[in-house]
Amino acid sequence: MVKALSKEQKYLNMIGLATRAQKISVGEDQILKDINRGHAKLLLIANDIGFQTHKRLTDKCHFYHVPYRIVTDRENLSYAIGKSGRVAVAITDEGFAKKICSLLD
Repeated sequence: MVKALSKEQKYLNMIGLATRAQKISVGEDQILKDINRGHAKLLLIANDIGFQTHKRLTDKCHFYHVPYRIVTDRENLSYAIGKSGRVAVAITDEGFAKKICSLLD
């Protein structure tokens, strides 16, 4: 019997695919640069991010009209991309961004 994937597992798998396709950016500085340059198509933020970082990222998203979503905690988000301690991930591919949004909404 095949077990159905949860909604959370589906979008985390899609983040993993985007990572392997090198269509993400991580690290606050790199994410902010990608938002400024128009490369970021979607920003995924962990629900346990610090207030200052959350404000800095979401303000930049509002200014540059980049959609963002609050997702799972940093542990699961980090596990999905294979790097520890990550609280935000920018998706830089339009196709991946649309698919992840559809899985989240």
